Amino acid sequence: MIRMKESIFAVAVMLAIWSAIALPAGMTPAQGLTFGVMVITLSLWGTGLVPGYVASMFLFVALILGGLAPPQEVFASFSSSAIWLVVAGFVIGAAITHSGLGAQLGAVARPHVSKSYGTLIVGLMLIGMVLGFVMPSSLGRAAVLVPVGMALADALGLEKGSTGRTGVAVIIAIGTNMPSFAILPSNIPNVILAGLAEQSLNVQFSYTKYLLLHYPVLGLLKSAVIVALVLILFPARVREIAQPTAPERAGAGRRQAVLLAILLVTLGLWSTDQIHGINAAWIGLGTSLVLMIPQFGFVPPPVFKSAVDFSMLLFVAGALSLGVVVNTSGLGEIIAGKVLTVLPFQQGNDLLNFMSLSLLGAGTSIFTTVAGMPAVLTPLAQELAETTGFSLNAVLMTQVIGFSTVVFPYQVGPLIVAMGLAKESTRPLLKIMLSLFAITVLVLLPIDFLWWKLLGTI
Repeated sequence: MIRMKESIFAVAVMLAIWSAIALPAGMTPAQGLTFGVMVITLSLWGTGLVPGYVASMFLFVALILGGLAPPQEVFASFSSSAIWLVVAGFVIGAAITHSGLGAQLGAVARPHVSKSYGTLIVGLMLIGMVLGFVMPSSLGRAAVLVPVGMALADALGLEKGSTGRTGVAVIIAIGTNMPSFAILPSNIPNVILAGLAEQSLNVQFSYTKYLLLHYPVLGLLKSAVIVALVLILFPARVREIAQPTAPERAGAGRRQAVLLAILLVTLGLWSTDQIHGINAAWIGLGTSLVLMIPQFGFVPPPVFKSAVDFSMLLFVAGALSLGVVVNTSGLGEIIAGKVLTVLPFQQGNDLLNFMSLSLLGAGTSIFTTVAGMPAVLTPLAQELAETTGFSLNAVLMTQVIGFSTVVFPYQVGPLIVAMGLAKESTRPLLKIMLSLFAITVLVLLPIDFLWWKLLGTI
């Protein structure tokens, strides 16, 4: 396995050197070097040859020392709302765990999901799907559900390092993120796509039509496939075990009740963001501030120091920065434009065009991450509509299929963060992502095509 990883990295280095020298596809020298840095970074993230945060540091150092991008672009991720949602997620998760609220909520849920491992996995997926309708942030959903899920894993004998515990972490990470791509305001790429379509093309999306078009396949059917994959790839058996009764700290019950009230207020604000207009990240930061005040005891300083994983923040920041640099350098348009000449678009062949557009989105997001993909493909939507004969709206909607068809975990920061909150390795995500990608392309995309045909979208 190590040799395979090293071989992939060696190929990436050779490709990077070639791009810097040959300047393919009309790249400028700066773009050629940036493309090389991007390829090496992607190879490090994809193979896991080094920890993700080391690859992010390589990206930062190479771009800055190489003069390939100004600091405000390289470190743009640290001023983005997404990175502060990560911080808020760590703090909220720490408060839920430290206060014992996660264990309490797990005890309430346990009678309903403890009959079997399959029941547990299905139950957690359903909870994640329901949260997608009321919480606009997948990181917020993970922050709430991870402590509860891990408490359930403890109560059902799924020990650290077991495949069952990994399966619980994986289903929460995916369940709080993947189905929500089919709900308009629930994930960042959805919102970016809607904003760009309105600003640049004067196209507005309907919440109901968006949901009807995407949720039956990308939400319901794909979630069923994910549950099946988790049960197959991470099999386990649950067993009821007696939980040690820890001495209750003074005021613990009252503190849990207050924390629950704070979380309900936060949830209410998250759910109504379209009314008050406050970004979910800033709501999360406000909640985090309250929880971090030492006198309240929700997240004391020692707990905060152990809860906030700086290496995870670096990893996510690197993924976000890569998308920014690829877009601002013009590489995104070059990559997408080059792919356009390769894909077999053909007017009148709707299935071929549908599959090509979907794979164009999926392939582009490997380089830009899912959040950056709409910024690259939306300006090309009119040209793609003329090439395929699809309506402009149909072309834009294929982007949703594209950024929800993920190959590598690094493309979706919330997946990585959720595994970090669960204190589990991210490597199992790659196994399930590759399996899910294959099933999506071979099975779900043709079904989705038939559904779009039935609705008259294409």
